[in-house]
Amino acid sequence: MDTIARSFPKITDHDLEDLSRRIGVKIGNTAEPWCYEATRDNIRHYAHGIGDDNPLWCDPAYAAQTKYGGIIALPSFLFATSRIVSGYVGGLPGVHAMWSGADWTWHKPVKRNDEIHTEAYLKSLVPHETRFAGRAVQQTYHVDFFNQDGDKVAEADSWCFRTERDHAREQGTKYKEVRSREPRRYTDEELQEAYKLYAQEEIRGNVPRYWEDVQEGEELPTLFKGPMTVTGFIAYAQGWGGLYIRANKLAWQLIDAHPGVGIKNRFGIPDVPERVHWEEDFALEVGAPGAYDYGPERTSWLTHQLTNWMGDDGFLRKAHCKVRRHNPEGDMLFIKGKVVRKFQEDGKFLVEIEQEGRNQDDELSVVGSGIVELPSKA
Repeated sequence: MDTIARSFPKITDHDLEDLSRRIGVKIGNTAEPWCYEATRDNIRHYAHGIGDDNPLWCDPAYAAQTKYGGIIALPSFLFATSRIVSGYVGGLPGVHAMWSGADWTWHKPVKRNDEIHTEAYLKSLVPHETRFAGRAVQQTYHVDFFNQDGDKVAEADSWCFRTERDHAREQGTKYKEVRSREPRRYTDEELQEAYKLYAQEEIRGNVPRYWEDVQEGEELPTLFKGPMTVTGFIAYAQGWGGLYIRANKLAWQLIDAHPGVGIKNRFGIPDVPERVHWEEDFALEVGAPGAYDYGPERTSWLTHQLTNWMGDDGFLRKAHCKVRRHNPEGDMLFIKGKVVRKFQEDGKFLVEIEQEGRNQDDELSVVGSGIVELPSKA
């Protein structure tokens, strides 16, 4: 593989000091979201982008028979209504940003045709030393989500690690062994065994899961995602919108206004850093093991497991996600969950679930948790 000789910007104390002055300051105009409204098609496109065909999000006739009287948005749809919660970070131009996790709280369902607007601010900057990329900064934003009536439907903290691309490529050790492996080639038998999990995937739907019937220690059905393909990553970007995906004049406008976003490709054309998700050579340049999935996509897979399990009468109150490694093209992901606590709070019947996702080599990819409100027989 021929690589382009170049040096990327470093994280400097001066730039960090400048960025720290933004902490707590409400963010004004920024990149417009992919979706302003939770239309039937916007909801369906996002759901299908994560491989979720729950009829509560996708089938108006089915959803009309539920307590909502129509389709609602899956909880993770709100990623499509804010570039900031999805990883659109400010400051440190040219320094790589890896979306790495989020804490979500939902207050109300987002119904079909709700209009969503957001308020956001930089919450914190925390320095780190990482095995992947040496000096790094954890950059956390807080975002509040409101509907057209001014009701807060959700809030989230999400964070990116800003990392030095040169260090990650030249000295990072996390993926040295992975990059040295031959590409994984699956047998038909291995694929068919994994695909059984798709065939057996259970969407609880209109059968209530009552709080009284849940036991601590109970395991959720394993949710399968993969095998990872660039096609799958693009399918997610279709529903979510991406951060920097623009064409022609709009691509030029973006890079003209923000030159640090434009990194020359093999034709000498400035192109966006988001192409790590579909361009293997560039992903290797920034120290990743290959073209890989999106962070918000990974979080959405975790919440997909929870909404499958809880059914139409459940409500996802909280979700937490920490990304542990990239899922490069060719990986499979197996998400497991377990009930760790049942409790009541403010008259609500709640269940806490711990989650983790591991790849085909049993390497830890993601950890998470959720708090689900269930109906009660009481």
